[in-house]
Order: sequence, then C-alpha cells, then structure tokens
Amino acid sequence: GNRRMRSMLTSHCPPWTDDLPLCQMCGVGTAPNCVYGSDGKSTQSHPNEDGHLRFRGEDGCFLYGVFNGYDGSRVASFASQCLTAELLLGQLNSSHTDNDVRRILTQAFDVVEKSYFETIDDALAEKAHLSNYLLPHNENVSFHQLSPQSQKVQERLKELEQEVSGGATAVVALILNNKLYIANVGTNRVLLCKSSSDGQNQVLQIGRPHSTDNEDELQRLAALGVDSARARQAGQIAGQSSTRRLGDYRAKFNYNEIDLLSVAKTRPIIAEPEIHGSLSLDGVTGFLLLMSEGLINALESAHGPEQANQEIVAMVAAELAQQTSLEAVSQSVVERVKRLHHDVYVSGRQRATYCSRHEDMTLLIRTLNYPLADAALTPTQGGRIYPVSVPYSNSQSTSKTSVTLSLVMPSQSTLTNGTNTASTLEEGTPTPGSQSPTATLQSTNTQTQSSSSSSGDGSLFRQRGSQAAQPDETGRVPPYVDFTQFYRLWGGDHSDSQSTQGGLGPQ
Repeated sequence: GNRRMRSMLTSHCPPWTDDLPLCQMCGVGTAPNCVYGSDGKSTQSHPNEDGHLRFRGEDGCFLYGVFNGYDGSRVASFASQCLTAELLLGQLNSSHTDNDVRRILTQAFDVVEKSYFETIDDALAEKAHLSNYLLPHNENVSFHQLSPQSQKVQERLKELEQEVSGGATAVVALILNNKLYIANVGTNRVLLCKSSSDGQNQVLQIGRPHSTDNEDELQRLAALGVDSARARQAGQIAGQSSTRRLGDYRAKFNYNEIDLLSVAKTRPIIAEPEIHGSLSLDGVTGFLLLMSEGLINALESAHGPEQANQEIVAMVAAELAQQTSLEAVSQSVVERVKRLHHDVYVSGRQRATYCSRHEDMTLLIRTLNYPLADAALTPTQGGRIYPVSVPYSNSQSTSKTSVTLSLVMPSQSTLTNGTNTASTLEEGTPTPGSQSPTATLQSTNTQTQSSSSSSGDGSLFRQRGSQAAQPDETGRVPPYVDFTQFYRLWGGDHSDSQSTQGGLGPQ
C-alpha cells in the first residue's frame, strides 16, 4: 500500500485529492514572497512555497491546513496530499472520542514524515555514495581542475541536493461533530474569533509557535543537551526559526553536523504535532483564521507584534462586512497586509528596516455561522467600511480581551487630508521576549492563549492631544493615495518642530 501511495503522490498526474469536495465556507488568500529594491521595485526571489488544504469529508468532518514550505515547495505539497489521505479516507467518524481524534492526528503526521523520507530514500543513498566517491580525491580542488568524470558526479550531486533538500511547517484544523481540533508543527498561527451579539470580538490564539522563543521547546531541547540560551539568541536553527518541522533531512539526519545541534542525544528537530482540542463550536458565531508564518511576520515587521492578532481580525471583520465572497475577503486581507508592509518600507520610518522583504503569505478563513455582506447592501457611496477599535479599559481584569468593531464610513477627505494620517501603532522596536503577558486557559491538555492587554494602555489608536487619531493609511484604511510624497514634504516643513510634535513620517 505504501509503495502505491508513494507512486500516487510523486507521479505527475493531478493529485487524487482533486476529487474531494472543497469546503464552501472557506476562502484562501495568497501573495508570493517579495524583496523591495532601492528603486522601490519589488521582485519575487523564489517560486511560492506555501500550501493549503480545505476539504469537506464525510460524516460532518472538515479539514483545513496551511503549510509554510522552505527550500522548495515539495514537502509542503507532499504533506498536504498525504495528510488528506491519512485523515479523510474513512479514518475519522463521528463516534470518535477526543482521545481517538488526537491519536489519529498524531499518527497522520507520523505517516507523512516517514512516507516523505521514503520518497527521497534512493536519492539520499545515491548522494551519500557519490559524495564518498568525490571526497577523498578532491579536497580543495576547484570545479575546473576536476576530471570530466568527477565533474559529472559534482553536477549530479547538485541535482540530488535540490531533490532532497527542503522542509515545511504545518498547521491543521479539523472540525468533527462541531468540535474543533488543531494540530500544529512549527510557526504558523491559528486564531479563533468569537463574535457576540453586541459586536464584541473575542480573539483566541490557539497554541504557540514552536520557535526558539517558546519556553517549552527550549526546555525540550535543553533536555537533549542542546544549549537553549544559544538557540534563543541565534533565533534560528539550520536556517529556520521553527523547532518542529516536516522533512528537512539535514536537520533530521545530519543534525550532528549542525553546530548548535551537534551535541544532541537524539533527534532534536521533530515532526510531532502539538494538539489542542477539542473546543466546542456549538452556538459559536465568528471565524477561524489559519495564517502562514510569512503573513504573521509581514504584519509584525510593519506594526510590531503587540496588536497583530487584533489587527488581522479587524481587517477580516471589515472585509466580511463588505464582500460577498470569502475568496475575495481572504485575498483583500492579504493584499492589505502586503500594502501596509510596503508602505512602512517606503515611509522610511523607524520600522522600515524590518520591512525590506517578506516571505510567501497565506490566509485561510473559515466562517462559523457568520453572515457575509449582502450584495444588494454593499455601500457604493463613500467607498468602504472600516473597523474602528475601541481602546481597552485598564480596569478590566478579565482574562480575555474583547475588541469592539464599529463600522464607519469615512468621507473621501479623511483619506487624502494629510493632517489626519496619524500612525496607528507605537513605532517601538520589538524586544525579544517582551510580548504582553498572556492568560492561559487550562482545559484537558489544551493551552489556549487569549490575547491580553495588560501591558500599556493597549489602545489601538493613540490620542494626539485633544484630537482623536484617525485611521491611518497603514491598514485601518487602505490607501487611495501614495503618501511617500507627503512624508517627504512633511519632513521638509516640520523638521524643526518634529521633536515637540511627535510628528508623522520619518522619525
């Protein structure tokens, strides 16, 4: 069976998963990676490596996933097909308990990892064999000095390296019996947004990224003998910030050649998912967001990590209020993030240095009994609807933070009138480990972090003197105008009063 599955997954015919029904309550938006040149032009540095899945299975079962591939898209696309085969071919049914579902999810990831390495087995063996052939004779010899035979071997080795390198991180959401399960490997993110009848949005981040600043992961590595303080400081291991990954033969098999990992007693980078759930979705109105690492990083580079979750939820809610298709909603939100990331770069402001490039971005939105805009009611005059977030009150000592979204339609003048373009977010530089404290809700081996705003006043908009700050061009209000010129002029006119005014633009 395994052989057959391998040939199925590696052959070039369309994947069998194309026959499964796509979930219609779901939309996906994507944008490829991008590097901005000094001339302001942007170029894509590699083909898109993200992947996703969104299927409706039998028996009230739904499967969603977002995959962040690196060094090629092979592992991401293999994982999305193989996981689907391991989860939607009758393995799950409504009589399963939470423990059954957790076991089946864990097992599925295990099969994906093993099957993937089986597909590159022969190539790895050939690579080892050819490396042994080359090494003894050709220390310190340039390619041109090699014999024709050795040059051939060298070229074949290059091909093989491309075939076997690369990995992926993955986050999967499964809905079964109207209960939500999340399985995560690596650094993608899941948010569950619950809306109450009075318009409050409660945002829960489910689970934490497996990265070099996750305490539990650092402890896991330390127990294997890895210097966790060094890992935290390095911020990445073998080129990636994730401490759990699918594929990546170097980190899995050759970890003793990787400086930071060479002392580990056993394999330090693992593919085992952390599983959260179940969370009951009965009576829940709202939406579920799966975000690839590239999307989160772009938003956090542009605006800092403090409010990223609230911000993405506010954008999604705003787009849901005015678009009639989920596909359009997801794509619009990704494009808003892309644009505000670019705007911070061209503004030359303090955070611009973090925004010279972004990775592939993927956003998957699954609505939960949430109404989309009625085509007939979409406002045409005045343009679009924007969310305004009400500042948090410090007196609230609740463990969950609510963000209120009021929908307003600013007039065109708000968008073009320079004096109203105040920056929505503090321009502070992020310091590692200074994330706001998070409340942790304990439930059967689930850690659901709810965003908490106890650090600072947490308001999404700063008050400037007596005049309340308006939504600015970097996200609350999509720019109809390129503000580069405005910042340049502002910088010229106000350079002297800059310090007293806490002014706009380059600081």
